[in-house]
Amino acid sequence: MGFGIGIVVVLVVVALVVPILVLAYKIGKQAPAINEALQQSERNTRPLAALRQTIDHAEVITAGLRRGRERLGG
Repeated sequence: MGFGIGIVVVLVVVALVVPILVLAYKIGKQAPAINEALQQSERNTRPLAALRQTIDHAEVITAGLRRGRERLGG
């Protein structure tokens, strides 16, 4: 009786662990492609880091143009 219960417990554990291992294997196979896509996204969006600086320069330029127009009476 105890031997049968032990076998049932082992089978239940195996039945629960095998799908987890299969999923982990699939994720492991996809990880390099996911990592490459994330690195490509980082490379593609890197120029956005300088956007604030571009906006600041544009504001300085437009403020200077505004002052020039006001001095010329426009």
